[in-house]
Amino acid sequence: MAICRAEAVGVKVAIIAESFLPHVNGVTNSILRTLEHLALRGHEAVVIAPAGSLANEFSGKAVPKRYRGFRVITVPSIPLPTYPDVRLSTASWHRLRRILRREQVELVHLASPFLLGWSALRAAGELGLPTVAIYQTEVPTYAARYKFPWLADRLWEHVRAVHSAADLTLAPSSFSMAQLDSLGIRNLELFRRGVDTALFSPGRRNEAFRKTVAPSGERLIGYVGRLSADKQVEDLRALSELPGARLVVVGSGPQSLELRALMPKAHFTGFLSGIQLAEIMASLDVFVHPGESETFCQTIQEAMASRVPVVAVGRGGPLDLVDSSRTGWLYEPGQLDELAYRVSDLVFDDGKREAFAAAALGSVQGRSWQKIGDELLEHYKSVLRRQGSATGPALVGSRRLDKGRG
Repeated sequence: MAICRAEAVGVKVAIIAESFLPHVNGVTNSILRTLEHLALRGHEAVVIAPAGSLANEFSGKAVPKRYRGFRVITVPSIPLPTYPDVRLSTASWHRLRRILRREQVELVHLASPFLLGWSALRAAGELGLPTVAIYQTEVPTYAARYKFPWLADRLWEHVRAVHSAADLTLAPSSFSMAQLDSLGIRNLELFRRGVDTALFSPGRRNEAFRKTVAPSGERLIGYVGRLSADKQVEDLRALSELPGARLVVVGSGPQSLELRALMPKAHFTGFLSGIQLAEIMASLDVFVHPGESETFCQTIQEAMASRVPVVAVGRGGPLDLVDSSRTGWLYEPGQLDELAYRVSDLVFDDGKREAFAAAALGSVQGRSWQKIGDELLEHYKSVLRRQGSATGPALVGSRRLDKGRG
């Protein structure tokens, strides 16, 4: 008996990516994991993302044409003036409607929707396609960091409009849930992130790296992430000359030169990924994250999976991830003296640091990306079922999501 193509391959999802390769950040990484899981479960996908710069095209750093066999379609974009690696889409909803129709998409996944996501929402609405929005970037708080404080209220209005228009919004933390609820957004569900415990593991600890960076046996305090204004990496100056310790900064971004000048005794590695990153993470004694606008903070989970205790600011995603006084410490936003005190508490107390490290490792067990991916498919199915009950045909997509499981 012939098998219908749609039943054989499952549902086709359009991933609307405000950010995509080669620019690597939390949004990009989550998209990659989603695509990998869709491929694993036998579904189809197409990525729609901002085009890169001509310079990147010519230097071999272009947006890839495919990822895991899925087509990547680029649309016009311009660079963010203060951070040119970030591209802002200028694509119209008319263009996106044509793409979605041509690709025969059945569900639209909006990854951290803002400009491109807003146009895609309108296009999806015109075509009667269900939408799932992933809240992942607290854009309005970036306004002050990037010297546009007068924009914050307007940006929050835009966040409300975007997520109110989506059929379902998935928020990564209880802080984000409360934030969106306060805006009057009701179609909300909690959707956390997974962590790769095969890659990020205590067994990756690299003693050669430790001896090179800390030849006198200093304890290593580390940060991993973008070197940009929203991450508040400059706050780590409170730790850069801590006696008996060495600050390690992993990442790249527009503030790289400024931060190197601000913290000349810190060890800067530049951008790292894969096994290189995992080795550095496992080689730290304490992980620190000072950014106050994190909706989740994936690097905290990666540090914990590496058996490294965490000191993080007590706002946003870290509130869910760090069990203060057990897996690490949370400190009051802006209180750099407290940051230094909490880090010192772990750096100079071997017994406490070991106990916190063991608890940190235990806290992330069972948070696999496969489990998170299956949760996402359940959310897709819920939205498709709801639309199907109203319109009929979309329910088929829900049944095909079940067939894709295996």
